[in-house]
Amino acid sequence: MGSINNLIDIFLHLDKHLNTYANQYGIYIYVIIFLIIFCETGLVVTPFLPGDSLIFAAGAIAAIGSINIFSMFIILSLAAVLGDTSNYQIGHLLRSKVLKHKKIKLIKIEYIDKTQEFFNKYGKKTIIIARFIPIIRTFAPFVAGVGEMPYKTFISFNIIGGIMWVTTFLFSGYFFGNLPLVKDNFSFVILGIIFISFIPGVVTFFKNKFENKK
Repeated sequence: MGSINNLIDIFLHLDKHLNTYANQYGIYIYVIIFLIIFCETGLVVTPFLPGDSLIFAAGAIAAIGSINIFSMFIILSLAAVLGDTSNYQIGHLLRSKVLKHKKIKLIKIEYIDKTQEFFNKYGKKTIIIARFIPIIRTFAPFVAGVGEMPYKTFISFNIIGGIMWVTTFLFSGYFFGNLPLVKDNFSFVILGIIFISFIPGVVTFFKNKFENKK
């Protein structure tokens, strides 16, 4: 129970913890953040890792000089693009099992089905749109690999989406993260980011449910 509380505390107070880690680990903080974002986007078994909130917090501590904003932008963009690319390749390798709807250890088939609904509605643009929706973000490149989206098409949408995602949250954190109102209520801001990120997925889910019933 204590470890869970510690994880919740770290998640809700990312700005304070990141600042502490940045001072403690120096340049290695870039590696740590790179690995978290890479795994959140690149491994279908880790959709629970912080994405939007971590990037926002990184922008906030960059504003006080603990890390370099431009170095962080390049590192996060690389992590986002390489993560999706890795996920695409994993989907391609597991294509036959997924198409046969076989159970795959640690991968929830219902998440794949929900992501497929996004592809049915938005097509290739899903790779960009999904960047801003937790869980769907992790499974979109995987489903693209399963569906054999041409790699040239995938990589172009991947790069555009990755840069847009990082730019939005990193520079939002940089310019707004240290405003007194935001800084004093950072936990609520993080929860707000998470809540808003989930809205498109929830709306689409219930909309599809309603249409199916009709």
